[in-house]
Amino acid sequence: MVTAVAEASSPAERRIGRVPVRNIWLLMLYASELTRTNGLLNSLVDDDLNDVANLVARLLATAVTDRLRKNLTRGYRRNEKSMSRVRGRIDMLRTESGRLLDRGEVYCRFDDHTANTPRNRLARTALERLARLVSHHDVAASCRALAGSLGQAGVSAVRPSRAELAAEQFGRNDASDRTMVSLAQLAFDMGLPTEEAGGHALLAPEREETWVRRLFEKAVLGFARVSLEPAGYTVRGGHHLRWQAAELSSGMQDILPAMITDIVLDGPGGRLVVDTKFTAILTERQRGGLSLKSGYIYQMYAYLRSQEGRESAWDDAGGMLLHPAVGEQVDEEMALQGHRMRFATVDLSRPPRDIGERLKLLLTDGRDL
Repeated sequence: MVTAVAEASSPAERRIGRVPVRNIWLLMLYASELTRTNGLLNSLVDDDLNDVANLVARLLATAVTDRLRKNLTRGYRRNEKSMSRVRGRIDMLRTESGRLLDRGEVYCRFDDHTANTPRNRLARTALERLARLVSHHDVAASCRALAGSLGQAGVSAVRPSRAELAAEQFGRNDASDRTMVSLAQLAFDMGLPTEEAGGHALLAPEREETWVRRLFEKAVLGFARVSLEPAGYTVRGGHHLRWQAAELSSGMQDILPAMITDIVLDGPGGRLVVDTKFTAILTERQRGGLSLKSGYIYQMYAYLRSQEGRESAWDDAGGMLLHPAVGEQVDEEMALQGHRMRFATVDLSRPPRDIGERLKLLLTDGRDL
């Protein structure tokens, strides 16, 4: 079943279920590699938070303008053809079989130094995609103009394959290219096709539950990096915890489940373990009424209690189960054997700025940064 996408005058106003597409874009922005680029989002997000497509287009336009000004990174492309002069290596078999010497030619294999690299092609095609996606006419015009400039520099309008992009190697001096590529990839993610008519909506979350759940987890982690690390917080994602187990039988280590937290925050209020769940925070009891899901509580309890004594920050660490919601807010807590446990939601139907403020309030326990 595909969730209906409401008709609207622009892609950003469409909805996936009751979640505006612009908020899915917001999650994509914070889940992207851009959050690892120091300072890139901090100075611009506050201005364009309610128009993520425009923000990404402006950031990509700035990145491409910078690359054009400093000269595009060039690469080598394998080429082969008949030539009247030797270049590279001569393919004797092709030369003889084609009787090319009779015409004063040889068949050569060589590498061309070119700007038509996969990363530059990705940037050009992303600019063309964004020009059709954004609602700001001046931003769209800038994207089209820069795509034209890349074309004049010899960059074709053919989107590179995943294999070509995976083969791209970024050196220590390629930070600008890495930013450009991250933005270009995000531009294509924002325009994922759907089974619905039109080309700007996404697959319904019910059809891509794993992808959306992972997106929410990565988005919360990225938001914490952008918003809290500048204020002195330490943010870790995918943090492995070890069982403080002893006297293990011979095969126990092989079957002992791993403990991997989504996010661990260290700040003025101490240590906080955040576990994100893309499910309803409450479930129906068999005998009526609603309750928290017991399995999630047991999981957080294991995270906190199993690390006691390892270091002082764990002895009174807190835990939070963070769920997305639509049209509701839940925020409850309790103390359990010295550990504060909180159960909260983020309403994804709210405007993007409200979502950001809610996340910051929850992750910092209401402290001013």
